[in-house]
Amino acid sequence: MDTLAYGTVKAMFNVAASIFFREIRSTGASQVPEKDPVIFIVGPHANQFVDPGMVLITNPRQFAPLMAKSSFKKKVIGQLATLLKAIPVIRPQDLASKGKGTVRFSNDGTRLIGTDTQFKEQVAARDLISLSKTLKVQVAEVVSDTELVLKSPMATESVESQEEDAPYKIIPHIDQSKLYDQVHKRLSESGSIVIFPEGGSHDRSEMLPLKAGFAIMALGAMAEHPDISVKIVPVGLNYFHPHKFRSRAVISYGSPVTVEKEWVEMYKQGGSAKREAIAALLEAGHEGLKSVTVNAPSYDTLMIIAAARRLYRPVSEHKLRLDQVVELNRRFLLGYKHFENDPRLIELARKVQAYNNTLKYFGLRDHQVERTKTAPLNAVSLLLTRVARLLGLACVGFPALLLNSPIVLLVSIISRKKQKEALAGSNVKIAARDVLATWKVLVVAVFAPILYGFYSTILFITLYFSKHHEMGLGRIFGWSVASYVAQPFLHYAGVRLLETGVDLYKSLNPLLLATFNPGSAAHVRTMREKLSDDITSFVNENGPSALEDFDPHRFDNLEQRGIFDGSTIPWLGHDRSLFNFHSSSSSSLASSSSGLTSSSSDDGKKAIKSA
Repeated sequence: MDTLAYGTVKAMFNVAASIFFREIRSTGASQVPEKDPVIFIVGPHANQFVDPGMVLITNPRQFAPLMAKSSFKKKVIGQLATLLKAIPVIRPQDLASKGKGTVRFSNDGTRLIGTDTQFKEQVAARDLISLSKTLKVQVAEVVSDTELVLKSPMATESVESQEEDAPYKIIPHIDQSKLYDQVHKRLSESGSIVIFPEGGSHDRSEMLPLKAGFAIMALGAMAEHPDISVKIVPVGLNYFHPHKFRSRAVISYGSPVTVEKEWVEMYKQGGSAKREAIAALLEAGHEGLKSVTVNAPSYDTLMIIAAARRLYRPVSEHKLRLDQVVELNRRFLLGYKHFENDPRLIELARKVQAYNNTLKYFGLRDHQVERTKTAPLNAVSLLLTRVARLLGLACVGFPALLLNSPIVLLVSIISRKKQKEALAGSNVKIAARDVLATWKVLVVAVFAPILYGFYSTILFITLYFSKHHEMGLGRIFGWSVASYVAQPFLHYAGVRLLETGVDLYKSLNPLLLATFNPGSAAHVRTMREKLSDDITSFVNENGPSALEDFDPHRFDNLEQRGIFDGSTIPWLGHDRSLFNFHSSSSSSLASSSSGLTSSSSDDGKKAIKSA
């Protein structure tokens, strides 16, 4: 693999990620084997083409991603895939074609009967016939142009739901032997690959069932090359609002899973022993991914878990790092599943929901509740100071917002269009938010340089026609080039100013409540303190029965190994210092922006996937 090309692509993703995300952390990267062949299994697949980039910038190993062959045809994505030496995967659904005529099930559900069909010409054994997004059947035998034998008989309900003739699509069976040969070769050379075992990206709150491809690849490689020892490394992508600009992310690397020699021998035997070996490795990989992700059965459950985590008081109270927030969410979810039928937990969940509704009523976030304790006179002073700063930022930042408005408009139009297309073509996506971040990044990457060029051209024309008698053509051209080079930095500074302005605006509401409705503010604080006591007591009392390694002191120590702090462009500075105010009056704003306190971070409501 071309190391220079790989490094270039990695640097590009580093820049893009540092702009799109406010903070990125990675944990456990020190566990990645340095020399053994590795298959990185990554999940949940929450951000289409952004996900491979997140693994790229945090992974200590150079790898080749497996990517749908259809993606190689996309502009920008295709070029990047080529530079990374990505391994193309032919997906059967990408080759689906419309079948001639219509079909219906036979009465016993063992066959498909066609009308005006040409099965002998269009269909082959092992192909899939798709009658809807959710109903697909596999062909065992083509009997005639109008009759197919199915591999498995259909349930009575499915037969009854398809009583009338219906249109259909043919999804051809693909021989993936070439793909496995490429993977085996790379692994035999102690290389590494990245695969998303869920298949396509999605926006669900938990992982989809894993496909067996990675297990077959690992076992097949070791069966073909007995001298290698393939390791499976689970990688959890934990996003806070994965599709939103300037959000946060934690990339967690789990303990490597060793492919047992016993499984390889079973794989070689074929038949039921082979299937058993694949199932064993698949289950091991699934358990590995569960250890580095947060998988909630629904978003409502995830929001309750995140709220309870914020209300929980560790023994040593301090701001939690982003990776600690994700880990605490994961452990809370495990405890929630263990006690989900316990009346005490049900009552606590009801109280948490009531507390969330109260916050919503007053327009507060959990981490802002303590800030309503400010005395009314001090609150007025702080409120006026922040309003003045907000107005100042607005005056400075508005021109930058105006200059960036064409990009903002394009991002909105194109990403929403792609979202609708993705939702229409999927049966697993909820709102297809998984494609939004990808298209936001791609649109900016393509059109921002064009916009900068347009502004530089305007500057050149303006200088040429207004001062060409005083400035030479070379100087005019030089100023235009300098303008083009400076614009990305100026626009980024504008984004950061706007971000700080938004944080300031969000910090006004608790001050307004403290000033004009101190009684309600006191009620919310009391409600929070009582609920926090109840949750902390319940967790500390019952935690050991749900988690074998439960320890109330687990998060006392801020220093942990294997941490990569996500200001990935050092010369741009860290988010906590650039454009933040360091006076005492705004110290609470800085902690609000970080969103990492044990009782804060609204972002934690959607610490998704553990997207």
